[in-house]
Amino acid sequence: MTTPRPTWLRRRRAALAAAGLLLAAAAPQAATAQSLRIGAGAPATSLDPHFHNNGPNNALTMHLFDRLVERDARARPQPALAEGWTQISDTVWEFRLRRGVAWHDGRPFTADDVLFSFERAPLVPNSPGGFGAFLRMVARAEAVDPHTLRIHTRQPHPLLPVDLGSVSIVSRHAGTGAGTEDYNSGRAAIGTGPYRLGEYRPGTVAVLLRNEAWWGGAEPWARVEYRFLANDTARTAALLAGDVDVIDQIPSSDLARLKRDPKVTVSEIASLRTMFIAPVHSIAGNSPQATDNAGRPLPQNPFRDLRVRQALSLAIQRDALVERVMEGAAQPTAQWLPEGAFGHNPAVRPTPFDPDRARALLAEAGYPEGFRLTLTTPNDRWPNDARLTQAVAQMWTRIGVRTTVEALPYSAFVPRRTRQEFLVQMAAWGSSTGEAINYLVSIAGTADRSRLTGAANMWGWSDPQLDAMTAEASATLDDAAREALLRRAVAHYVATTPYIQLLQLTNSWGLRRGLVHDPRMDERTVAMGIRPAP
Repeated sequence: MTTPRPTWLRRRRAALAAAGLLLAAAAPQAATAQSLRIGAGAPATSLDPHFHNNGPNNALTMHLFDRLVERDARARPQPALAEGWTQISDTVWEFRLRRGVAWHDGRPFTADDVLFSFERAPLVPNSPGGFGAFLRMVARAEAVDPHTLRIHTRQPHPLLPVDLGSVSIVSRHAGTGAGTEDYNSGRAAIGTGPYRLGEYRPGTVAVLLRNEAWWGGAEPWARVEYRFLANDTARTAALLAGDVDVIDQIPSSDLARLKRDPKVTVSEIASLRTMFIAPVHSIAGNSPQATDNAGRPLPQNPFRDLRVRQALSLAIQRDALVERVMEGAAQPTAQWLPEGAFGHNPAVRPTPFDPDRARALLAEAGYPEGFRLTLTTPNDRWPNDARLTQAVAQMWTRIGVRTTVEALPYSAFVPRRTRQEFLVQMAAWGSSTGEAINYLVSIAGTADRSRLTGAANMWGWSDPQLDAMTAEASATLDDAAREALLRRAVAHYVATTPYIQLLQLTNSWGLRRGLVHDPRMDERTVAMGIRPAP
């Protein structure tokens, strides 16, 4: 008996077909021999799908592993390994698991694998930012039978299906006793996803081979070569030369040129990713990265003073960043979601440019002559990250905070960021769930392993009032009431300015003519959204 495809997959394929994204049904044999070459702007750091909750890792590993719930290109939850779910009570959910699903090695997928994944995901050693936040409300889970899972939440939690869209399911038989290195080597990288692993060379390339037995139906690409091309110029050149078929993170300086090129198609969508400046709050005393104008370390961390954070925000010309650095591929913002997303507060506008008020606030905080500062950034992770940081540094210097930029490759930046070696840095976050709680819990929430909050809060911010607002919203079942609570939390966040919000990005991809693409708001570049044109 053929396993029925889930509604989301039927809808996705119907939508892709309507946009010209599916192969013509009369030519299935042509699809079986096709290969796809992707040039990704940011390298994945691991094939362990529970190691690091960041965009490049999630994009690559979702080829190999599935989730109970999938999120489509517009971040809407859809059935996947769970073909459906029912809320039995305010705190009990039952998930019906898909039958006939096999791991890449042929062994059957069961509810026991989900239990193992829930146990493993929050506890991966040395994770620089894990997935525990998505399971924070799970009090316990039980396998009623091999294809029925019952989840008990700690309190009413209407976003459980949305949260589970971030937790990859790994097999107990391959994952027991396996560490992150075993996934990177391929030994434990056995999923249920549309592709299986052919080869992985960290920082260079991953080769993915079609899973002919995928429960969702075989993909058109027999082989996907997923290359990591961090250099912007090299990535664009590779597309124009035909060395790759698709690139992401189109450099803003190349965007207009690629749109005019008849050999290239550009795909764009509003992003769920926001760029912001993140100061470390947990350092109370002095730091060599913040000194007076004579080079002596300041007696205390200036960022612990709200007036300093507000002053630096007022010193930034966000419109100029959009126009001159991002060349239109972003929008100024004071929050972390684009307009129309659940929890976006339309009453909160971007912080206005007011250098006089900024200087006055610095003087009130005890810095009438300003101070010297080092601002750190990766130079190969986000679009124009180093250029954006340099522009902000120049704006801060004009109000008396003489700022030097330290730019590092992302591979060197991450471990130092994890050790809190930077007093202030460029940062970014993509709310892949498409709603406001994801950021509030992971980035702005107090880091607390017992409550699984603040998993990606590497800067020590803690605001009990904001935590309480987040908890109340998370437990509110009524959608309208929950959104009203989230809008209050957004306004409180802006008033306290834990981080300095800059821009909401626009995601862009370049494709060789003859391919069509379903762009994702979560910016992930996946072969499953790319099709030969009919």
